[in-house]
Amino acid sequence: MAIDTHAHFIPQAMLEDLRNRISDFPNIDMIEQEGSFRLAFAGGSPSRPIMARLRETEDRNTWMKQNGIDLQISGGWVDAFGNQLPADEGAEWARYCNKWLIKACANDSGIIPLALLPTQSGKHSAEVMQEALNDGFKGFMIGAQTRGVGGTLDDPDLDPFWEKAHETGAIILVHPVFDASDPRVRDFDLVNAVSRINDQTTALARILFTGHLTRYTGAKVIASTGGAALPYALGRLIRNFKAHPGKYSDPREGFSQLYFDSIVFEPEVLDFLVARVGAEKVLLGSDWPFPIGDLEPCEVVKKSSLSSNNKARVLETNAQALFGL
Repeated sequence: MAIDTHAHFIPQAMLEDLRNRISDFPNIDMIEQEGSFRLAFAGGSPSRPIMARLRETEDRNTWMKQNGIDLQISGGWVDAFGNQLPADEGAEWARYCNKWLIKACANDSGIIPLALLPTQSGKHSAEVMQEALNDGFKGFMIGAQTRGVGGTLDDPDLDPFWEKAHETGAIILVHPVFDASDPRVRDFDLVNAVSRINDQTTALARILFTGHLTRYTGAKVIASTGGAALPYALGRLIRNFKAHPGKYSDPREGFSQLYFDSIVFEPEVLDFLVARVGAEKVLLGSDWPFPIGDLEPCEVVKKSSLSSNNKARVLETNAQALFGL
């Protein structure tokens, strides 16, 4: 058995319903052309197209069977989280998406949904978090930038979000955003190859230095993309902490609270990650359905030098324990 803890899903039925509900969201536009859907938020540019495999389950279920994956834990798509919206509208958008995620997944026993949160507002995030937990969601996927492009996880406005996550023991998967604001990443497809790694590393480093993960220990934070550069760069963060005594929290303490997915692509890198963080802290992930993801996610585990017991932990038992499956 294997459980994929990092995947994405936007139900086709939700987009079809949105055609008739778009007036409920004055700051959202849906552009539909020849079977393709894009969303635009708060007057911004349209998203990239919502690919068919992101909307449907037939290819997903075939792929899962081919790869020996029994369950897939799927969030929405970061480009469609709507964190650029005004807070009230953003909360309603999150509720709308969550309603459709749980409805669609109720008809497919192989998919477990992660809820959206309006992270542009800590107050609204806390409210939607509690509602989603009451509705049966097992966790949440949020962007590393909390306002679409911009915003940090350590923003004091997000204290209610962190307090609620701590109080409820919520699982929070942090996912890098698609940010091409640095002109250097606009060539060679570096937005996915490099910019997301930078985004994730920066977001996580900030909450290590602020002490969020030692203050809100009840929150269970998953650092997707294998923690980006953080496991490799931790020594540099420790040096920065020691070079500025008394200014920051010790990053080692927060780092020990994190979970990580296995999306590192190479068995030797997975070996390093497990040695760094412990086998009990690593979860199988794919980033389905995106080409930048690991679309043979079990192979990196099988080809690693981990013991059979630790391979089983990464493939299955860690996810079972964390998500209560």
